[in-house]
Amino acid sequence: MASDPSSIVIGGGFVLAFVFGAVAQKTNFCTMGAISDIVNMGHWARMRMWMLAVAVAVVGAGALDLAGLVDLSKAVTQQPTLRWLSLVLGGLVFGVGMTLSGGCANRNLVRAGGGSLRSLVVLLVMAVAAYMTMKGLFAQGRASWLDPVALPLGESGWADQGLPTAIARLTGLAEPTARGLAMALVALPLLVFVLADRAFRRNNPQAIGGVILGLVITAGFYLSGAIGFGENPETLEDGFFATNSRALESMSFVGPLAYGLELLMLWTDASLHLTLGIASVLGVVAGAAVVALATGRFRWEGFASVSDLRQQLFGAVLMGFGGVTAIGCTVGQGMTGIATLALGSFIAVAAIVAGCYATLKVLIAREG
Repeated sequence: MASDPSSIVIGGGFVLAFVFGAVAQKTNFCTMGAISDIVNMGHWARMRMWMLAVAVAVVGAGALDLAGLVDLSKAVTQQPTLRWLSLVLGGLVFGVGMTLSGGCANRNLVRAGGGSLRSLVVLLVMAVAAYMTMKGLFAQGRASWLDPVALPLGESGWADQGLPTAIARLTGLAEPTARGLAMALVALPLLVFVLADRAFRRNNPQAIGGVILGLVITAGFYLSGAIGFGENPETLEDGFFATNSRALESMSFVGPLAYGLELLMLWTDASLHLTLGIASVLGVVAGAAVVALATGRFRWEGFASVSDLRQQLFGAVLMGFGGVTAIGCTVGQGMTGIATLALGSFIAVAAIVAGCYATLKVLIAREG
């Protein structure tokens, strides 16, 4: 029924992701592409768009927390155990994979909406690899060898792994003050760097697009953390409705691809349902498709060659493994995770960027 929180979260997630996909298609938003622009041309416009989106999301999510509308400490990225090895290795592997595949999960969803059959195949392989990393062949190694190498912050009294918590413990500041300071330390340098460029300020589509994407991340937190949080009628305990992690979520795509594949394969399993994440995956494709069709950019696209197929599929496997191991992709950790100010998100993003940068350099050297 219309008032069911799960239905509202799923429907709202689709709408938000539709906007995300439409904006990404219109502005050519892509984190891997942004890094490639810097490496190949020294051009920072797309990276500034990503940074602006992150800054808006940090301020927006923090404002929701300070207003008591959501509790960011309940985000999936905020566990008080900092699994640094998984974050570093997963991030590096994801960065390599997205470079080999010509884009991250979000970019491939947008391309699929624009008619790319190549991206559709990449997404399917990524979903299989991600599921294998969560519950299949790759899962045992991740759980046995990588995840146990961690900093148990909870044993030292940390409620979560957030930067505000770290500041509060180091300075003795009250949590709201520490959160405000943490927000400023992250968002202000990004905004100063972004807005210092006159050309970017005049590039209305990218500037407006960055703000919209940041607001979409913020709205996703409100959707799952305010509208989608309440008493479960079956368990009579407070919890999150329609999130795969049963925690606070916003936009993220690698894990949801795996859960979406599971739902399709086991459709008659009554324990499986549509979720915010799965709806987000569908929404990005739909939003990108509408814009592509409306602007005449829709084109059917396949693989250029067998070597292209081999490289893209290898990259897809790496993204599936890396995205799950690092608890997110360039959006799940790079935007949503950083918006929660989780220390692990900064580690994962740094590793993703490093993996992408190193792979781009290798590819350029090989071509030269």
